[in-house]
Amino acid sequence: MTGDSTGSHRSTDRRTFLRASAALLGTAPLLGALGTPAAAAAAPRSTAAQTLLSQGKTATASSLEAAGYPASNAVDGNTGTRWSSQFSDPQWLQVDLGATATISQITLIWEAAYATAFQLQTSADATNWTTIYSTTTGTGGTQTLAVSGTGRYVRMYGTARATGYGYSLWEFQVYGTSSGSGTSGTPDFGPNVLIFDPTMSSANIQSSLDSVFNSQQSNQFGAQRYALLFKPGTYSAEVNVGFYTHVAGLGASPNDVQINGHVTVDAGWNSGNATENFWRAAENLSVTPSDGTNRWAVAQAGPFRRMHVRGNLDLAPSGEGWSSGGFLSDTVVDNEVTSGSQQQWLSRNDQWGSWAGSVWNMVFVGVVNAPAQNFPNPSHTTVGQTPVVREKPFLYVDGSGNYNVFVPALRRNVTGTTWNGGTAAGSSLPISDFHIVKPGDDAASINAALAQGLNLIITPGVYQIDQTISITRANTVVLGLGVATLVPSNGITTMTVADVDGVSISGLLFDAGTGNSPVLLQIGPSGSSADHSANPTALYDVYARIGGATAGSATVSLQINSNNVICDNLWLWRADHGNGIGWTVNTAANGLIVNGANVTIYGLAVEHYQQYEVVWNGNGGQTYFFQNEHPYDPPSQAAWMNGSTNGYAAYKVASSVTSHQAWGVGSYCYFNQGQNILTERSFEVPDTAGVVFTDLVIVFLSGNGGITHCINETGGPVVSGSNPYYLGHYSNGSSG
Repeated sequence: MTGDSTGSHRSTDRRTFLRASAALLGTAPLLGALGTPAAAAAAPRSTAAQTLLSQGKTATASSLEAAGYPASNAVDGNTGTRWSSQFSDPQWLQVDLGATATISQITLIWEAAYATAFQLQTSADATNWTTIYSTTTGTGGTQTLAVSGTGRYVRMYGTARATGYGYSLWEFQVYGTSSGSGTSGTPDFGPNVLIFDPTMSSANIQSSLDSVFNSQQSNQFGAQRYALLFKPGTYSAEVNVGFYTHVAGLGASPNDVQINGHVTVDAGWNSGNATENFWRAAENLSVTPSDGTNRWAVAQAGPFRRMHVRGNLDLAPSGEGWSSGGFLSDTVVDNEVTSGSQQQWLSRNDQWGSWAGSVWNMVFVGVVNAPAQNFPNPSHTTVGQTPVVREKPFLYVDGSGNYNVFVPALRRNVTGTTWNGGTAAGSSLPISDFHIVKPGDDAASINAALAQGLNLIITPGVYQIDQTISITRANTVVLGLGVATLVPSNGITTMTVADVDGVSISGLLFDAGTGNSPVLLQIGPSGSSADHSANPTALYDVYARIGGATAGSATVSLQINSNNVICDNLWLWRADHGNGIGWTVNTAANGLIVNGANVTIYGLAVEHYQQYEVVWNGNGGQTYFFQNEHPYDPPSQAAWMNGSTNGYAAYKVASSVTSHQAWGVGSYCYFNQGQNILTERSFEVPDTAGVVFTDLVIVFLSGNGGITHCINETGGPVVSGSNPYYLGHYSNGSSG
């Protein structure tokens, strides 16, 4: 049970207690219908001459009642979410306005657990505080207080509670006028984007980082999303990255933001097992680890992009617990990268001093100082140059303090990073070219912005999509922050892209809704035929999820009909754990269908789909690194048959295809229903000279049954007690 669920039960108990107390006292309860504050239905006092300064700004607190009640809830503009503290005195909630401001009014919208005694305070540095209001007779409800003070930081400091619970605020609203210092060009990114600058107190930055991590450390299927952005400068900080958290520098180069400390992932929540450390990201930062080694122990496509580690990088969790797959790109590591317990990994266009380690499947594409090609012991698949790539677009702040999005240039036949030793090639788009999507926005407003020719920045949140998001303009940029999540309703396709040049989509989780969607994300309509080789569409850090958070279903997660598309780090997942799972519950036939020609994928993880997990119909396809697990949950062999064949291949290249290449591909099985389930093969391809697979591995993980053959009728089996089976080469019916 997540912290959010625990908090919900506690909140229900609290409401029952408070309503009963109110009845005994002959007073009305303070909560309105469905748990919203009764006073919030009435508009607060007019603030025509004042500006709401606090909404969407960085908020921190002395404590949290539970993970579902973070400080940010009190400044998100939503009277249905709240911050709640632990059940002790004193407690505080503070907001960083981003610049010195003259404060004229503060509105507190209390939940039933309010303060009878509290102070309102301001500060220039979040260390030395001045009291601008004090009371020992707080009334709760909605308190609109006229005050007079100045400061960048404003806090409520509570010293006495009205109930046995903590302090709880639906909203903490600070009004006044800002000097604007330090906020030049800063757009409104909504409540879930925290922006740090080097003038802020290290203690306050660390408090905010810790607050977010504590709420997200084990919040695997929760609805909270965060982006933590650092303006150029130097910081002393320990940045531990939890679920649905995106940490990024706002410099033009990774070296513009220096973190003295670590940017890491902690698997302690899962007893040191990092195989569920996914849905998080770090990018565009320089890290100088205090102990010489930075740790990034993730699984299933957790990206570490455009980074500079001034020391060593360890990809395994502390204690060498399990870890299973990640993605390193456009990154410099000054010393050694150690893979440790990582079972598989993709590194693309990186540079390091040395590499150590291998388990099943380590793939290197266009990497400076990559280990030599060797398979299977160690299992190093090394490709000297990256044939065609465009790095992920990113948000940055220019020298005038204005926000822009940089779109890197297309590169061909390259080795190494875009930025080390020079300025990256590409173009900048001003923030005015973007519609910033924030929690509460709907698909109609998104489509209206696209129709006006705007690009999209989708800020952290879970968005219910009731009409297909339609991208029709060439070169549109869709930049997701904080693993922004799109959930379709009524079985619609969540997003479509026309057969146009140069669209970029990044940082999004497509989460299937309860009505079966035919496709979650479709690139190009059926029959697309245009040549996009000069300016391909590209997908970065794009995820699909079927079940896990809720019982969803979709026939196909990603369908690529356009030609020349580049995919850079995909994880398409039919959930094997979480909520709403089961063979007939979270149904999904295929993870990926490729109909377009000359599609290139770097980093493809597709797991647990019920038929062919990947179907490749287009010619000229290339895959660099494939990670797969067959579905865990077929209830019987009869339930999982492809005609008269046991099970389905994980990766199917159509018989009509004459040219296709794949490097470093792995497929594993774990059938956990107590039945002896077999799949005939993991890879199924036409036996023709133009279809070439290099470095394959199949593994029996646990459970019952197994995989009979690796590719077509070659290799295997892997069953209980078997070692992994390795195959170095397969083409035209021949292996080696």
